[in-house]
Order: sequence, then C-alpha cells, then structure tokens
Amino acid sequence: MGARHFAAAIAALAATAALAQGHPPLKARLAPVHVSPRAWYVQGLPGAASAANEAFNSNAGFVVTDEGVVVVDALGSPALGNELLEAIRKVTAKPVRRVIVTHYHADHFYGLKPLKDAGAEIWAHRGSLDYLTNGEAQRRREQRARDLFPWVDAQTPLVHADRWLDGDEAFTLGGVRFEVQHFGPAHSPEDLVVVVPQEGVVFSGDILFTGRVPFVGTADSKAWLARIGRLIDLKPTFMVTGHGEVSTDPGRDLALTRDYLVFLRAEMGRAVADFVPFEDAYRRTDWSRYASLPAFEAANRVNAYGTYLLMERESLGQ
Repeated sequence: MGARHFAAAIAALAATAALAQGHPPLKARLAPVHVSPRAWYVQGLPGAASAANEAFNSNAGFVVTDEGVVVVDALGSPALGNELLEAIRKVTAKPVRRVIVTHYHADHFYGLKPLKDAGAEIWAHRGSLDYLTNGEAQRRREQRARDLFPWVDAQTPLVHADRWLDGDEAFTLGGVRFEVQHFGPAHSPEDLVVVVPQEGVVFSGDILFTGRVPFVGTADSKAWLARIGRLIDLKPTFMVTGHGEVSTDPGRDLALTRDYLVFLRAEMGRAVADFVPFEDAYRRTDWSRYASLPAFEAANRVNAYGTYLLMERESLGQ
C-alpha cells in the first residue's frame, strides 16, 4: 500500500471511529507546541466554546518524563480528549500516567474519559466535589449539550478524580519534580497550578487568560487578584495558560486579566455604592477597552453581573 493510500485508510478509520462514538470527525487538529525540553501544550481557539469551534477553546499541557506522561487539563469534550491523546502520541509512545485537572469547568475536564480509559490516574482538588454533587455540573452539561451538540450531549461523562487533593502536593515521576499548588479561591474555588521547576514551566489554568476576556462568572475576584501576585512571584520562564498563547512574560501578560478584574470591581462597586440598578450600571459603563477582545460578547455581561452581586455581598461584609 502506498503512503497516500495508507494515509487515506487511517483517515477513514478515524472517521468511522468518531461516528461510532456519536459525533462526526473533528475538523480541529491539535498540534503540540514545544515549550521546554520536556513540556508541550495544545492551544485552543480564541473566544467562547461553540459548536462551530467544536468546543475547542481551552488549552491542555503535558510533560514527558522517563517513566510516562503527566497531562494538565483535558479539554472540552470526549472527542477532544481523544485528540489530545493522539497529539501526545505524536511526541512520545510513553503511557499517560497522570492527569491533573486545574479546575472542574466544562472546557477543562469533559475530555477526561479517553485519558482515564488509557490508564491515566486523575488528580483534582477536593473543592470540585461540591460542584459535581450539588446538581450544578448536571445543569451545566444540559446547557453545553444544547449549545455544543454533537460534541457535548446528555451522556457526556462527568468523570470524577481518582485522587482528591486537600492542598498542595509534590511528586517526582521519571526524574521530573512536579509541584501542585492550590491557588483557589480565584477563578474557581479549586484552582490548581502545576509547577515544573527544572523546566521553568508553570501551568496556570484559568488564573491567567491571554488575548481574550477572562471568564469571571461567580468567581471571587478579590482573592483572584491576590493570587495573580503569587503567580508573578513564581517567576517562571514559561507560563502555559488556560486560554491563549504560552506566556514568556507573565508579569506583562497577567496585566490584562488583572486590569479587567480591577475595572469590573471598580465599576460595579461604584454602582452598588450609589444604589444604581445593574441594568443601568451595565448600560452606562464604557466597555470600549475590552469590547474588541475575543469572548467579550459571550462573557462580559455574565462577568459584570456576577461582580455586581459580589460587590453587594462585600458591601454587607459577607
């Protein structure tokens, strides 16, 4: 069989496998980007997750050690999780030993099942359990199934961790040390940051967004701002973000996330102090500095409303 026919046969097999799993073949191609000698990542598309971008809007990273691969986050659908496995196999034949989930938001953990089926052990912070067990995860899946079908549907598995961390944890695999640090509450209550000291790499999850409006929602933005300072203090050579390009200047690149949070808090805090209703406050605010950024239309109003409610609680000392 010639090379062209072989490639066509592989593509046909992949398409058949995708259809058997209940979705058409992905158009997205996950190209591993080399960050440091042992670290790689795949970069999602800008903007919010949609059916058009096949839910591929977040990043995932991986580190190749002498004894196997450690993955950070799993992307936003089982199909993408499978593609992440294929991307890893382009780099190494070593098994995926562990997946560390920075936080249990849909775009970071819906791809876990293929990785778990491949033998990976899943680690996450125990703070995720409330989200998974109080009905919110199921409600979120229903919304994603409406918006992201066929990539997400009512049967998309909500995979729990094999090990729930209560705080910081460190381990060494294949000669590489990993430091898992709990940075929550920030973007989420359970935020984990993965530091790989000998590579000069930090996987920040969604504490840092580059090139787009962050998703804030109901986050504790006051605590988030404090955690940004901690990230800068780590002084990594490379910071692999939850969304956007890898950062080689975290102090500079964290400015967008930091300044946006400061702006939200100032504008919504002033409205709360002056007893201005949210709708009026939102309409009067000059959003022009951020309006042209990816994900603004999808995220900004939700961010502003969540921050308005947060500033009300803070004003009451809650």
